[in-house]
Amino acid sequence: MVAWTAGDNVFSLRGGVSRLTGEQSSVRINSIIAVRGEDRLAHRRNIPPLTNRELFRRDHHICLYCGREHHDDALTRDHVKPISQGGKDHWSNVVTACRRCNTHKGGRTPEEARMRLLAVPYIPNLAEYLYLRNRRILADQMEFLKSQFKQQKHRFQM
Repeated sequence: MVAWTAGDNVFSLRGGVSRLTGEQSSVRINSIIAVRGEDRLAHRRNIPPLTNRELFRRDHHICLYCGREHHDDALTRDHVKPISQGGKDHWSNVVTACRRCNTHKGGRTPEEARMRLLAVPYIPNLAEYLYLRNRRILADQMEFLKSQFKQQKHRFQM
């Protein structure tokens, strides 16, 4: 089912021992593998799970109202269209905000609160999400993932 491989690193994985031959199976794989076939879970992965950790990383730990960078403990998840007004808890409706700005905005939209939103919220693609998760990604894997990122010039206009 392997369609193609890439990457500088090759790993050797060992499997079980055959009861017939007594030999242990092994396979050598590259650090980047594309597989063929139907992906039955693709529809679930089109939108990655929303967590504050990845949201803050998506927005570079910057409050998208005042433009200041903050540590995680000073940041909050702000709903651009508040939940009280029918907004959803979804990547395209949330931004990173400092506690001060989120409190000032309250249950209003940025327009109602007369607060300028510095960037448009967006849904990260799978490659961007893996980067945001930052789970032991090798250098060649990171290079590949970055090549899959969408253009971000329109996202931050500070």
